Parts: sequence; C-alpha cells; structure tokens
Amino acid sequence: MDPFAKLEIEIQKGDTFYFFSDGFADQFGGPKGKKFMYKHLKTLLLEIQEKPMQEQNAFLDTTIEDWKAHIDPDTGHYYEQVDDILIIGLRF
Repeated sequence: MDPFAKLEIEIQKGDTFYFFSDGFADQFGGPKGKKFMYKHLKTLLLEIQEKPMQEQNAFLDTTIEDWKAHIDPDTGHYYEQVDDILIIGLRF
C-alpha cells in the first residue's frame, strides 16, 4: 500500500466541498438509458454550488428521480436504483 500524503488546502469563507459515492454517477436512466456519469455530476454540482444547501439537496433528489423516470426498453419498467447514493456537501 502506498503511504498517505499530507495535503493542506487553504479554505476561504463560502468554499464548498462535495464528497460522493459512485451511486449517482453510475445510475442508469435518461432518454437513452445511459449512466448519469461523473462529468455530468460535476457539471451539475458546479451549477448549483451557490444555492443554499437545502435547495441543492432538493435539486439533486429531483434530478436523480427524473433521470430514473424513463422506461427501460428491456423491462418495460422505470429504471431502478442500482446502487447506494451518497453526496455530502460542506460549505465553510
């Protein structure tokens, strides 16, 4: 195992940090039944970062539910959640 590296980050008032599992990005859905993808998630987080945290939470919930709310052509049903989804946002 590689040794841990110490990293110091200078934090300023208003900075926001996000920690997330792979669940959101790996969720199938949308009009083409594809994964949401990390690039899409990162772009989304950048777009909403200035909003109040509770509003971001509601927006992310709605976004993933809308993503899953397409019909899977293989099953004829809406896409099911395939993994746990965790996003933690911290604003300083």
